[in-house]
Amino acid sequence: MSEKIKLLVVDDEDRIRRLLKMYLEREGYDVDEAENGEVALQLALENEYNCILLDIMMPEKDGIETITEIREHKETPIILLTAKGEEVNRVEGFELGADDYIVKPFSPREVVLRIKAILKRSSAFSPTHGASLSKDIVVFPHLTIDHDAHRVTADGVEVSLTPKEYELLYFLAKAPDKVFDREQLLKEVWHYDFFGDLRTVDTHVKRLREKLNRVSEKSAKMIVTVWGVGYKFEIINE
Repeated sequence: MSEKIKLLVVDDEDRIRRLLKMYLEREGYDVDEAENGEVALQLALENEYNCILLDIMMPEKDGIETITEIREHKETPIILLTAKGEEVNRVEGFELGADDYIVKPFSPREVVLRIKAILKRSSAFSPTHGASLSKDIVVFPHLTIDHDAHRVTADGVEVSLTPKEYELLYFLAKAPDKVFDREQLLKEVWHYDFFGDLRTVDTHVKRLREKLNRVSEKSAKMIVTVWGVGYKFEIINE
């Protein structure tokens, strides 16, 4: 690959930043550092990162404030770094658009594996050319999902989604008319046990619908709420 993968590590502890930077640079990644949310926000907006590691508990501007402001401008994949007792903040982070979380203390190898998983399925890291050669394209009236390129278009307009929003849409679209409850979606889309609030699913569905609705009201209506159960993907032929 000609271009290096660019990462941003945000933590107010110098020791943690240096440790992560060392391990990530061994993997061939280009790593920037930020010691607080203010610096992180500035770097995130000025650069195109493939992934951001973001600590929640920081002075001045914490991780929750930082991810909120980043998400107003960019869909860069974000992994939260959290302490064991920060479940409420972790859930809030997911609701604001985080893609994954890692609990401190952590193994640097785990961080590397999580980043590789995010990059593999991230639209920010997927190829943006040659989509016509894609072999995995799901086509519906008003909505097309090119899974090889992780690209979603609604009525011909490309829709920018976070990796988790994309995964949620793709998972539902692969099984039209099948109803999934929130526990199933957390298990299948988040890929591991998640001890958070089931409202995380509701928030992601809401964000996904809003983004689709901006360009195609009919595509947004394909994600249907089944009251008292969960969600399904329903094909609209109009």
